[in-house]
This record gives sequence, C-alpha cells and structure tokens, in this order.
Amino acid sequence: MWCMSGHSKWSTIKRKKGAVDAKRGKIFTKIIKEITLAARIGGGDPEGNARLRQAVIAAKTENMPKDNIEKAIKKGTGEIAGASAYEEITYEGYGPGGVAVLVEVMTDNKNRTVSEIRHTFSKHGGNLGENGCVSWMFAKKGNIVFDKKNTSEDTLMEIAVEAGADDVVELDTEYEVRTDPASFETVKSALDRAGFKPLYAEVSMIPQTTVRLDEHKAAQMLKLMEKMEDNDDVQHVYANFDIPDDIMEQLSQ
Repeated sequence: MWCMSGHSKWSTIKRKKGAVDAKRGKIFTKIIKEITLAARIGGGDPEGNARLRQAVIAAKTENMPKDNIEKAIKKGTGEIAGASAYEEITYEGYGPGGVAVLVEVMTDNKNRTVSEIRHTFSKHGGNLGENGCVSWMFAKKGNIVFDKKNTSEDTLMEIAVEAGADDVVELDTEYEVRTDPASFETVKSALDRAGFKPLYAEVSMIPQTTVRLDEHKAAQMLKLMEKMEDNDDVQHVYANFDIPDDIMEQLSQ
C-alpha cells in the first residue's frame, strides 16, 4: 500500500508558491553535483550508466542547458579539472508530530553538514535519529507527475500501464505515475513519445504509511522541509507527512 507522500505534497506546494522557479539556480547546482558524481563512479556514457542516465533525465526535465550537462559529465570523468570529492550520506530523523524524515546529502565536509542538519531538525520541532530509524518506512519508486488540466487520464493510464508502470494515482490537481525504479526510464520514454509533459519526473523514496498533521505542526513541518532544501549539501528530503487539503491550501497562500 502506497500513501500520498509528503514529498509529492511538498512538490505541489512549492510549485503553487512559485518556489521552484525562484530556486532554479539551486536546483541546477544539486543536479550538477549528482551528474558529476554519477559520471565519476560509473563513467560518462549515460547508455551504460543508469544513475547518470536518470540524472540527465532530471536535468532535462528542469530545462538545464545541454552545455551545463556535458560540462558536469566531463568534470566527473576528469576531462575537466575542478570536481570536488563529494561523499554521499543519508541522515534519518523525525519532524513535528513524529513524521519520518530522510535527508540525502552530498558533502565535501561531513562534520559541517551533520551539524547543520541536526540544527535544522531541532530548530523546527524535530530531531536527528540513528541510522535505520525511519528508512524502513520508505520504498524506492519512480514518480512521474502530470498536471490534471492538460492530461487525459484514460490515455495516460493506458500508455503508462502498457509501458510497465505499477499504478496511476489521481491526486487533487495532478496524476502521479508510479513505477518500479527499473521501469522508470521505459515508462517515461513511452509517455514522452506520446506527448505527455511531466511537471517533474524522478526516482524517489515513497512512504508506505503517513502521519496526519494539524495546522501548527504542518506549518512547522513545511518550514523544516524548506530549510533542509535550502542547505547546499542536501540533495533530497523525503517525509511521510499528510496535511489535509484545507490546511495545505491555507499554508500555500
């Protein structure tokens, strides 16, 4: 059983606020780090490097210029000097109301990063936990999201399921196509060929259960998410909060 993820609701609220466009430069920086590391680990050919291929898909979804993508790959493979030695770490903790939070970081200074993550948790009603305390509540899934207004549900479902999607879920203003990570690229390519344009597409951590929040805790939780994502070392934040639509509407004003 998959639940409506805090990550999905968070992505929706950011788009309503226009925060995604406002932080485009920060988004590009995070994707470039991912492309560089993926190329360093698995080589610069996206065809033979699934992680790099997915990072390039993310870059193209965000309309990143081709030159930026190619430069990041060359930094990773060593063709261009100047790539930092990043370390990947996942921190786990709890937000307001006992919400499970996963924070994926890429850092060149572990001590600085863990100190900042701990501070952000404690300042916004949460706390940093031990490794393994919440990760078991999440499953890695492909997530491709479309605006309802511009999408035919029947056609979307037919093409997605035929291409190997696990499910198509109807949300308030969006359709969310969910896939196994191994089927993500195949499903996205099939939808691209059919002319569907996603709001975003990524492989992410989907919670299997959710925690419903009242208005006060919801406001705290969204502030925690915002501050985590503002951190340059943080690549992704996943959480299992559920905020009722009326409260979400109020907080997204």
